[in-house]
Amino acid sequence: MTSNRMRVLIVLFLLGLSTIPAFGQDVLEEYNPLIEAGQYTKVQAKMRKAIADNPGMNPTDRLVLEFEIERLNRIRKDFTKTKENVLEYIRTYVPDVTDENIRQWEEEKSLEYKIIDGKKWYFYRAAPNLFRINRELKAIKKSYEEKHGQVEKPEYSFIEDAKQIVQAAETLHKSLVKPRRFKMTYTLTVDADAVPGGEVIRAWLPYPREGNPRQVDIQFFGSDPQEHIISDNDAYLQRSIYMEKKAVPGKPTVFQARFAFKTYSQYHHIDPESIQPYDTDLDWYKEYTAEKPPHVVFTPELKKVSQKIVGSETNPYLKAKKIFQWIDAWSPWAGAREYSTMRNIPMYVYENKHGDCGMQALMFLTMARLNGIPTHWQSGWWLTPGAVNLHDWCEIFLEPYGWLLVDQDLGIQDCDDERVKWFCLGNTNAYRWVVNDDFSKPFYPAKIHSRSETVDFQRGEVEWRGGNLYFDQWDYHLNVEIVE
Repeated sequence: MTSNRMRVLIVLFLLGLSTIPAFGQDVLEEYNPLIEAGQYTKVQAKMRKAIADNPGMNPTDRLVLEFEIERLNRIRKDFTKTKENVLEYIRTYVPDVTDENIRQWEEEKSLEYKIIDGKKWYFYRAAPNLFRINRELKAIKKSYEEKHGQVEKPEYSFIEDAKQIVQAAETLHKSLVKPRRFKMTYTLTVDADAVPGGEVIRAWLPYPREGNPRQVDIQFFGSDPQEHIISDNDAYLQRSIYMEKKAVPGKPTVFQARFAFKTYSQYHHIDPESIQPYDTDLDWYKEYTAEKPPHVVFTPELKKVSQKIVGSETNPYLKAKKIFQWIDAWSPWAGAREYSTMRNIPMYVYENKHGDCGMQALMFLTMARLNGIPTHWQSGWWLTPGAVNLHDWCEIFLEPYGWLLVDQDLGIQDCDDERVKWFCLGNTNAYRWVVNDDFSKPFYPAKIHSRSETVDFQRGEVEWRGGNLYFDQWDYHLNVEIVE
């Protein structure tokens, strides 16, 4: 008979594959050597046979194996470039690149590849990432672009905005300043014939969270189709608007939501001397300093590097500052693989010395929690003019200031003003749309099939009765208007 614990795990899987992989890894032990050797076709066949030959298999083990088969397929979709593809890009900036250069960059984890079924495949963003991760190559590319007039001046300057936010907060003696109001149209389009005609497509689109003092006055203007469900703000920390439509043969299926909200910039002058100790017996403190497998795990490697970073420091803000500074130097931004393909994201960042905004945020969150600093995930969209995109960050709790935003991706600013230099450790501009206050959380209504994005939720999720629709079967678009 299925135990109560097993029932809970199965339900959690059906709600979005948020917990089971952390508890069901034992079943993968016999397959891991083949996976690590890159023998994907062989190991997938072996896992399918195990499922078919064991109708009474433990339900959790079955679900883990089924998702592992899918995970390997997703890795294949991320690793699609050949060596010639990579060399063609590199030669634009380094015409005399050699095989020894390639070998060295691969060895230092600057050029990402995998051996899959006996053939070397590079991550589809490996070549551009090389010129982001390797500092020498980054300088070469910058010089090339300046020489050829390819450097465009951005519409928005974060440093200038931060200076104005600091000045406004100190002049007005307020932490919330410089509001912006955004009017949004979010569109998700499923490819024509992605599912058979007449079948119902279920879609979850991102929707603004309530209850955050920086994000207020949310207005809903309508959706297509009109019938929809907006998930409860308190019960569902990854907030969505849900809709259904029947697929029409030969035509794309379009879902759309229209809404508006106001956001504030926030600045606190954080005085380390004013930081108060935590009551470590409180339940909320225990929750926000706990491990959360598979991506928030206090591994031996992270414990060891944490001790080197933090040392004997006891002040929570100063500990956070040391962690923030270390990650800023250790992990330059680089385009990321799909999160669902990685078993432990912070360990990937640690081992590969790079990551995108969400990976850096998870690294900071894990290291902060490891050091007893309450931290939670937050994410959504970056809304600055000319640079609208997905974005992730987190928040730490410092007494007496409360929850403060930490944007590890933006990092330490190149500014002599210390208030601006460390602005991203505790402060923020107004150009953010908050969708999530945690990661790997269930949706409402429940998602039946495994998620495309098992960690974050910004692009959306789509499925039909035949299974999940992965990212290559649909597209998304956000139209943003700043109305005040």
